[in-house]
Amino acid sequence: MNLERLPNEEKLSLCRKYYLGGFAFLPFLWLVNTVWFFREAFMKPAYTEQLQIKTYVKRSALGLLLWVAILTTWITIFQHYRAEWGEVGDYLSFTIPLGTP
Repeated sequence: MNLERLPNEEKLSLCRKYYLGGFAFLPFLWLVNTVWFFREAFMKPAYTEQLQIKTYVKRSALGLLLWVAILTTWITIFQHYRAEWGEVGDYLSFTIPLGTP
């Protein structure tokens, strides 16, 4: 998508939709929002909608970082303790590794 062709009002609307979509457990939308609108928010000359876009981009980046921290923590804990959890760890696993841990 070429953001240069969109009017500023539509850029704001699209940025807001991606920001709100991230709350539906879709942190990838926050990543897309941050990447697509970073230049619009921080590098373009000032315009009226830019302040709101900047807010959405900052919040999207913060939400994305929070999700990354939570998922990294869970993956680390799960990988470390899966064998100790016994049957529960096996039920949570998509594939069960062969052999002993």
